[in-house]
Amino acid sequence: MPFTIAIDGPAAAGKGTISKAVAAHYGFAHLDTGLLYRAVGAKMLAGVEPIAAAQALLPEDLADASLRTPEVAQAASKVATIPEVRAALVDFQRAFARRQGGAVLDGRDIGTVICPDAEAKLFVTASAEVRAQRRHAEQQGAQSYDEVLADVIARDERDMNRAEAPLKPAADAVLIDTSGLSIEQAVAAAIAAVDARKDNV
Repeated sequence: MPFTIAIDGPAAAGKGTISKAVAAHYGFAHLDTGLLYRAVGAKMLAGVEPIAAAQALLPEDLADASLRTPEVAQAASKVATIPEVRAALVDFQRAFARRQGGAVLDGRDIGTVICPDAEAKLFVTASAEVRAQRRHAEQQGAQSYDEVLADVIARDERDMNRAEAPLKPAADAVLIDTSGLSIEQAVAAAIAAVDARKDNV
């Protein structure tokens, strides 16, 4: 029987790390839906029209190592505001979510738009300052901390205020603030929240 875990949250809150750990814990498949938008953003930077890029996206497009660069992240946030791009990627995500054996999807609108009927929903967040510190450390000095913080705040603003599928917790999502948590504590909190839902399914 399919069991879907939807994990949403802003950039650098830890949802990717938590999602991978939760998927491994339960033996579920994992999809970082942000990679779909990054792949479309990368194609846009290469000169492909965003809607056409989204409609022609293939699973192998998600394996490109260049998708993790700051430039691609900014492009992803821009293409994610285009309704036709979002629509093209919805079917891809929903099919993945209902696969046999269970699935974990992380993104920004999984619990609200893509999988509103997901059996478990989490919203992973942290303060903008903590998220900027994490992203700055990841980048190993490619940008200054102030630049990274400005990027994080600008991205939050764009993601939360877009007309189509804005970033927000689902009404029935369990909120996990990772600002003061270790990775192990955050993962344990997520697994406890999912276990509570599994017991009620």
